[in-house]
Formats: sequence, structure tokens, C-alpha cells
Amino acid sequence: MKRIQSYWRGAEMELLDIVDEKGNPTGETVPREVAHREGIRHRTAHVWIFRRRGGVVQILLQKRSDNKDSDPGCYDISSAGHIPAGSDYIPSAVRELKEELGVDMNGDELIYCGQRRFRFEREFHGSMFLDNQVSNVYALWLDREEEAFVLQEEEVSEVRWMDFADCVSAVRENRISHCIYMEELELLKNALHLH
Repeated sequence: MKRIQSYWRGAEMELLDIVDEKGNPTGETVPREVAHREGIRHRTAHVWIFRRRGGVVQILLQKRSDNKDSDPGCYDISSAGHIPAGSDYIPSAVRELKEELGVDMNGDELIYCGQRRFRFEREFHGSMFLDNQVSNVYALWLDREEEAFVLQEEEVSEVRWMDFADCVSAVRENRISHCIYMEELELLKNALHLH
């Protein structure tokens, strides 16, 4: 904790648990900004929203705000967020759904689809961004029109339903501006038996 105070004495910050490769907290915390500056492993929860229309499975994509610190303006997971220190995957997923999309739920409807670990380094807004995540991936079936979602404007600029098969091919062929990993779409496809 002394290390954190030396970085952020007196400043308000979002603390994350430092975790092992399986996503278990080590007992140490780090400010979110430091985690991304130094590539320190932390946890996130990813929720993908699905619906069926005319016998076709659709997936909801969110378009990230142009002001985001990573992947601005890209299509992304329906709802995703960092897990604050001391919290866990499901409560964080529920909180992010409410904050980003205005979806109220208690977490019982979330379908666990698997866990992903990944690292990347890229430059955004003139600074290096090092991401080192352990992410639990969930699905949620929710049939709601795009305009019925209440968007958190600083995070999300729009949402868009897309046929799941079209989404997979658009991501694979990079036909849309996105920050979606094929590995995660395959995880969803297998867990939900979308063949």
C-alpha cells in the first residue's frame, strides 16, 4: 500500500486487485492507471448480450466513446469493466450493465462462458497502454430495442444489434472497426451451442 500512496498521495483513484494467472487476488492492489502503465495483471468482467429475432441469434455490440483511454470509437463487448479491489466478477458485471447500458438485473441470468487471459501493448492518445487481463466471460439473453438502452455517454457512443454469424465474419475479416477477439466469440459460440 505504501507504493500506491507514493504514486497517488491525496488523489481519488480506482484501485484494482493484482491477481495471479487464474484471476485470484494476491492481496495487493494497484491504481488502474498504474496497472495499464506497467502491465500489471488485473480482472475484468465481459458480458455479451444476445437475443433471437426471426430464428436468428443476434449479438449487441457497443461502440466505445471517442474519449476512451483504449480503443476509442471501436465496436466492443456489449458491456465490460474492471473489477474494483475487494469486489468479484458477478457484482462488477451487474454494476457495469447498469452504468453503461441502464440494464437492471441481479446476476442470476448471467451465463458463464469461460475465462480468458490476454496481454497487449498499444499506443492510444500518445501514451503506451499495457493491458494484462484475466476476464470472466458471460452471456445474457435480453430482447430489447437499441433505443431502449440508457447509454453512459462518456463510455458508450451507441449500441448495435448484429446477427451473430455476421459479427463473427465481420470481426474475422476486419470489416468493422472493432476491438473484439475471435477467441472470445468462439468461447461464446461453444458455450451457447451457436453452431
